[in-house]
Parts: sequence; C-alpha cells; structure tokens
Amino acid sequence: MALPKDYAGQRCSLSRALEVVGERWTLLIMRDAFFGVRRFGDFAAHLRVPRAVLTERLDSLREAGVLAEALGSHGYGEYVLTDKGLSLWPVVRDLLSWGDEYYSANGPRRVFQHAQDAGAVAPDGRCAACGSTVPPSDLLLLPGPGYDGEGDDLVSKTLTTAHRLLEPIRGH
Repeated sequence: MALPKDYAGQRCSLSRALEVVGERWTLLIMRDAFFGVRRFGDFAAHLRVPRAVLTERLDSLREAGVLAEALGSHGYGEYVLTDKGLSLWPVVRDLLSWGDEYYSANGPRRVFQHAQDAGAVAPDGRCAACGSTVPPSDLLLLPGPGYDGEGDDLVSKTLTTAHRLLEPIRGH
C-alpha cells in the first residue's frame, strides 16, 4: 500500500514542504539538478532510479514550480531549477553536510570551493577566504577526502574533477 503524498490535517509549513520534496529520490534529484544534471537519461543513469519513479518525481517537481522544462540545444526537453528550486540550496547543502558529518567516515565525499577566490566553503555556506555566503552559481564542486569513486555514467565521470554548480553536465 502506497503512502499518500499529502499530510491531511497538517497545516504547518514543514508538512507542505515535505509534500514537495519529502518523497524518496526527490532530494537526490534536487542535488543532481544543482550539480548540473538536466537530462532525463542522465538523472536515470546517475541515480539508478526506476524510470517510472523518476518520471513521477520530475513531473511533481515541475508541477510544484521547483523545476521547469526547457528546450535544450539538442532539441529535447531538459529540467532546470526555477527560482523556487534555487531557494532550496541551503536545505540541500545542509543535508549534504549533515550526511558527511554522521555517515562519511573518511570525511566529506564532495567539498565546495568559492569560484572567485578558491576559498574553501564551510558547511554553513561561508567562504573561508572572503567570509561571504556563496550562492550556488559561484561554487565549485570537487571530490573530497571521503570520495570513493562512483559509477561509470557521464555524471559520475564529470564530477571526478572540479565542476561549477548549475553549469550543465553536458554542454549546450
């Protein structure tokens, strides 16, 4: 029996937010969208999520206004973060940091660096070099001490070197 998507009778903001991002796979899709994944096939290959589930989650995020579908240079639809989706960055960043702290014995799997000054970015999003809170568009993603390799899909291969957040994994 599937659980319902809504929290009937709950009126708090957290329950409303969980209706959008609380289902299994959804936050991993959001993480990958910040990492620059835009194509359905790349989400599917990197996450190894069943295609029917991926379709449902992408549709749900689009209906909620978190992702939008845009035409890529290849002539097919791609998924891009909306302003509403971009505003979820602190949540995704904090969950990544929390997971690194409690579930990554060898340290963070990935680390963030400020693209402007190469300063390390702390879990709270502040640059060690300049002290500013760095928006996702100014972050470089690099393998960290806990990185232990991943799959052989395009996304995994791309993320073995520095990659700017929000830049498409595939060129346009």
